[in-house]
Amino acid sequence: MRIRAAVLAAVVALAGPATAASLPPDARFTAIEGGTIDLARHADGPVLVVNTASLCGFARQFDDLQALHEKYADRGLLVLAVPSDDFNQELDDSAEVKEYCAVNFDLTLPMTEITHVRGADAHPFYRWLAQEHGFTPAWNFNKVLLAPGGQVVATWGSLTRPTAGAITRAIESYLK
Repeated sequence: MRIRAAVLAAVVALAGPATAASLPPDARFTAIEGGTIDLARHADGPVLVVNTASLCGFARQFDDLQALHEKYADRGLLVLAVPSDDFNQELDDSAEVKEYCAVNFDLTLPMTEITHVRGADAHPFYRWLAQEHGFTPAWNFNKVLLAPGGQVVATWGSLTRPTAGAITRAIESYLK
């Protein structure tokens, strides 16, 4: 397994360093509790962005997202949950989402307000993913890993748990 992580790091190194220019011009989200989450301010560490939905059958992945947050936040990982109702499985408003996730999953990781991730109304970050990287969430709990600096290095669908080896190895290759 260490060999795989070393190979991944070597491939990324050959691709060249990521820069803040790798991010879209507007990589800011409105935080669920107010304020702003600016991905450019987290350019010194990896970022895992996940479109979520409270009422989805994959919602048990919130536990895995929280586990990643608890294990790696001190080493530079930002795990960002982006609640979305694009697949008609989210609660009515952001306050309900925040409360539901806190009560049912003891979630303390950063979350955005309810955000579109597909189509013409998609958040600029997700439009950038679609236009520049050919990635559009096909369902809830799709994951996007950004290297330090904002370069997209991997994406995973709903079936891949956030704590799967492929994801944790990729994250660990970028930690401080």
